[in-house]
Amino acid sequence: MRIQAPQIGEPSNLSLDIQADDSTNELARIHAAYSRRTDRSRYSLVDPANFLAAQEREKEILSTLARHGRIRLDNLRILEIGCGTGYWLKEFVRWGARPENVTGIDLLPERIAKATILCPAQITLRCQNAAELDYSSGTFDLVFQSTAFTSILSERMKAQIAREMLRVLRPGGTILWYDFTVNNTWNADVRGIPRREIRQLFPGCRFEFQKLTLAPPLGRRLARVSTFLYRALSALKIFDTHCLATIHKAC
Repeated sequence: MRIQAPQIGEPSNLSLDIQADDSTNELARIHAAYSRRTDRSRYSLVDPANFLAAQEREKEILSTLARHGRIRLDNLRILEIGCGTGYWLKEFVRWGARPENVTGIDLLPERIAKATILCPAQITLRCQNAAELDYSSGTFDLVFQSTAFTSILSERMKAQIAREMLRVLRPGGTILWYDFTVNNTWNADVRGIPRREIRQLFPGCRFEFQKLTLAPPLGRRLARVSTFLYRALSALKIFDTHCLATIHKAC
């Protein structure tokens, strides 16, 4: 039997199997990690720190969109990667996006099921792996992700999802990214993504970065004492742990 070696640059069947196994293992790990996060009350806006952080995020995201000419969202097609139960999808609608132009995908069927209940009926919701998006190239004007990438530990999967985000984004479109940049020593299921890694994930793009969100352990303590102190310390950016990135795809 003659075994034909793969051409240069062509993956062998063995390498394809390894990649498939890696992807399957990572998907299973993510499923398990999210299944352990049963206490959603820690993210409730009733908590003073969460409320203050949410106010800051909204202000900065809307300012960023306006700064780049996205004052009106009603004519934009918007996709969220890792939409969860639909918090941000509803926010985009509240900010002026038309529900029929908004799409959310998530890996976990139970989250999509809950989002179906909580979101306007016209929003498109799909249970789908973001590494294999079922959309044509250039479909969306704006692609958004919030704290999804830091839950992915596989470098290969992060790169695949980033490529898919760029592929479905139209030329001249925008990726809006909100995620933390430092590791959480109390949670081994997540890993911070610094600015240099964001640049590597989206080659050929133009970037803007800003620090955001006071470190949650510190923020929770300060918010119980004083709203003024929370906002003052967050404004200094010294203890902010997240990054709001605007990633512009070339025309």
